[in-house]
Amino acid sequence: MARHVIVVGAGPAGLAAAAAALRAGARVTLLDSAEQPGGQYHRMLPDAFAAERPGRLHHGWHDFDRTRRHVLGHPRCDWWAESSVWSLERPEPGDPRPPRVHVLRGPADGSRRERRVLDPDALVLAPGAHDRVLPFPGWDLPGVFTAGAAQALAKGERLVVGDQVIVAGAGPFLLPVAASLLEAGSSVLEVLEANPAATVLRGWAGRPWELASHGGKATELAGYTGLLARHRVPYRMGRAVIEARGDGRVEEAVTARLRADWSVVPGTERTVPVDAICVSHGFSPQLELPVAAGCELSLAGCGPACGRTTSHAPRSGSAACGVACGGTTPHAPRSGSAAFVRVDDDQLTTSPGVYAAGEITGIGGAPAARIEGLLAGWCAAGGAPGAPEIERLRRRRDQARAFARRLATAHPIGAAWTSWLRPETVVCRCEETTYGAFCRAADDRASGSAHAVKLGTRAGLGPCQARVCGPTTAELLARRGITADPHHRPVAQPIRLGELARPPREEESTP
Repeated sequence: MARHVIVVGAGPAGLAAAAAALRAGARVTLLDSAEQPGGQYHRMLPDAFAAERPGRLHHGWHDFDRTRRHVLGHPRCDWWAESSVWSLERPEPGDPRPPRVHVLRGPADGSRRERRVLDPDALVLAPGAHDRVLPFPGWDLPGVFTAGAAQALAKGERLVVGDQVIVAGAGPFLLPVAASLLEAGSSVLEVLEANPAATVLRGWAGRPWELASHGGKATELAGYTGLLARHRVPYRMGRAVIEARGDGRVEEAVTARLRADWSVVPGTERTVPVDAICVSHGFSPQLELPVAAGCELSLAGCGPACGRTTSHAPRSGSAACGVACGGTTPHAPRSGSAAFVRVDDDQLTTSPGVYAAGEITGIGGAPAARIEGLLAGWCAAGGAPGAPEIERLRRRRDQARAFARRLATAHPIGAAWTSWLRPETVVCRCEETTYGAFCRAADDRASGSAHAVKLGTRAGLGPCQARVCGPTTAELLARRGITADPHHRPVAQPIRLGELARPPREEESTP
């Protein structure tokens, strides 16, 4: 009987994992909450648009389209669109089987979603990442978008978020977002990279020979910079949006020059009339499912007390390093550091039968995610681990990981970003929790824990369930010596009580 591999997420990593598992002879169930595969990177137009050039805003569209058609048309692949994994049920300790997968099938706003339970032989997790946006005064005004949301609307609906737009934050993702907005018809006034030129150049210039294997990235960068030049869009380093202003919606952006630690240089503030601001300060991996599966996490980029720059496991249930890295007391990670899923050379996690690929193992971009997906899918399906093409994939994967480390070094989050905040600045948009209220609760020694601060301020308890504010509030707590785990979520996706009450449909065995 062919092994049954379930792949969660149909972005670059998940689609590649499905293709590799099919090639290795497995039966594959590919799940995604969207109507079409592709993830954020290849967000597709609805079929009803009947677009003549569906790949116009996409990089590498033809390779993606070929893989998509192959996977979805394969007789051993079941494609489950609009399907969300809301829970993973771990087996008893010592049981080598992967978790049972609890799925809701149907539109998220539908009233008759179907509950399904799947028992895989192997599970590949490739859920991707969220935009991370640091709070600043006015970021909760209508018209302030995450860069990923703005790009999704441009790619998936051909909608523009505004006519006069600023794209700001940190990292090379700002460039394709600006390109998508320009191609969709927006006027991009400027692109602002918060890190000064010296920081960015130092990160990219070290060990330059390692860049020889990433020629495609240089070509992609040249394409984006050429497009910005043709539209006369300035790209400014060491500058950020530190405030949004408006009556009922955003009307002005206040930008300022930043030092290397992201503190504001006094007297450099500038007010720009806008009708939209698109902001991204990197990405936060979606770790709810790996944590639910019992996967061990690694903490990337701990503070100076750690003495190490490589990833290592934090203590169980803690976002700080503690004694695992040789320190004697827990300490806060560097600003902007993130936890990722720990994997071995085959992309296998510490949970039996569970593989991970893509942004949840490290933010390296779509090419790195595809390579990891190919390895994870092949190994999950029981493919020969020593095949020559697999060894080549491992070498390419290691090169991609080196690129990801370089990316994190060139575009870090400065520790002084909190200097932008005021007591009335909202840090949790769902519950309208202000920075002042959050700090007062965190500094109250009577609270004593992240859980008490959460209950006292409601931060992270709103509809997004801390997906937006979780990394920010965890960092603010860590600076006060309070550890928090923003990824522990027994119910990974919203489920209605009526849906929970209905009995699930069990998987039927297929030879």
